[in-house]
Amino acid sequence: MDRARELAERYHFEFVDLRNFGIDRELLQSIPLDLMVKYEFFPLEANHHVLAVAVSDPSALDRLDELEVKLGRRLRVKVAAEGQLRDLLKTAEPSKRVLDEATEDFRATGRMEEQGDGDTLSLESLVEGSERSPMIRLVDSIIFSGLEHRASDIHIESHDNAVVVKNRIDGVLQEAMPPLSQEYQSNLITRIKVMAELDIAERRVPQDGRFRVFYKGRPIDFRVSIMPSINGEDAVLRILDKESLSEKFRQLRLDVLGFPDRELRRLRRFIREPYGMVLVTGPTGSGKTTTLYAAISEIKSDEDKIVTIEDPVEYQLRGITQVPVNEKKGLTFARGLRSILRHDPDKIMVGEIRDNETAQIAIQSALTGHLVFTTVHANNVVDVLSRFLNMGVDSYHFVSALNCILAQRLVRMICDGCKQLATPPRELYEESGLDYGAWREKPVYEGAGCPLCNQTGFRGRSAIGELMALTDPIRELILERRPASELRRVARQEGMVTLRESALEKVCEGVTTLREINKVTFVE
Repeated sequence: MDRARELAERYHFEFVDLRNFGIDRELLQSIPLDLMVKYEFFPLEANHHVLAVAVSDPSALDRLDELEVKLGRRLRVKVAAEGQLRDLLKTAEPSKRVLDEATEDFRATGRMEEQGDGDTLSLESLVEGSERSPMIRLVDSIIFSGLEHRASDIHIESHDNAVVVKNRIDGVLQEAMPPLSQEYQSNLITRIKVMAELDIAERRVPQDGRFRVFYKGRPIDFRVSIMPSINGEDAVLRILDKESLSEKFRQLRLDVLGFPDRELRRLRRFIREPYGMVLVTGPTGSGKTTTLYAAISEIKSDEDKIVTIEDPVEYQLRGITQVPVNEKKGLTFARGLRSILRHDPDKIMVGEIRDNETAQIAIQSALTGHLVFTTVHANNVVDVLSRFLNMGVDSYHFVSALNCILAQRLVRMICDGCKQLATPPRELYEESGLDYGAWREKPVYEGAGCPLCNQTGFRGRSAIGELMALTDPIRELILERRPASELRRVARQEGMVTLRESALEKVCEGVTTLREINKVTFVE
């Protein structure tokens, strides 16, 4: 932003901050999309024959003169930060315009032509690819829009009178486009089946497949699930970006996940133990695997052999042997883990423990000199213990192998572009189990909604967690089958911070909202 201010001052143009800029939808619709992409500008306001535009490079006078001729208007140039301009171009309207135009073409023709490969996706290729089949353009545009909006999944739902496309962004579903007519549902699902190499004639049973696209020069894999419903077939496309869409995950470390320093210090001590088991728990989509990847990234070295078995391999880490589960070919977690132990590893990561056999092998590995990282589905640290005991594992061996249990969740973070002080009603404090008198003086924040966050008030997610160390007193309580309440009481005396307390800390720090933490944690 400082560079943009310097450029504006040097070339005697006005500087504009686009973070809280209100978009003029009618004006935006009147500007040709290909010009916005080619000349990298964003229209701000129009007054008679003068158009105010934001650019990041005011020194390109030839391009600005050329743009004036093409638009047939005199330009009033303002300078904006390059990052803000690109974010606005990505998240505000252009990618949505591509989606809308593809939808209009599709609705106008409603037919499929010869299939293209659809391998490379970019705003430029979609704008210029108008000669391609309307159905191919529609599907490519849906995928591109999902990637641009940081979606983790794309849902295509068949209703009785329409087809609805939604993106899961920061864990919440948001409609990606106006509903499509139901008559095009079959062709839409067929195109996705062709991309995923599935049986297009089979419509009565679920099907799973994969395909790959290239986005911004890197390959991104999609895991496709087709499910029959009473209104046709639904599809969910899970986006598996092995290099991660978020820039901060390029150097994946525990610091970027959002855990407080207090918990990081404790967790780092356990991931550097010579042997034992580090167990992360939580529901689907709570960031368990990402936490384990971050831990492994921190401790990997040329001196250690680290092998993982996962379903699927979500990130690719250099210097680590990663094995994908393939149940169709007989490579299960248990069978793969046995083979890994013959591969002379120092540290092992098991993507998920689902059955007794995998649990027994993982525990034996931890007891025989390996450091094992793994996950299991449970609600909190105490539920993990009963989950393993219900699998039939020996409780003495289990607690001997276990170093720590981390239960975690993800909460959406307030968007920095529209963050503001809020005054929640008294009822919200009471619903949250908080003393209104003690909390009403504390500053809390909410997001008003802006183009950067797609008017949701949230952008990105942060982890919260409760970390229980398996100390000798805790091990004795588990072996004595003492009540969960007593376990939690002793763990808190030893320094464990509960999920709810961790979430409330995030509210006090202005990272998230009370309503958000009420969605992901129980009120104590």
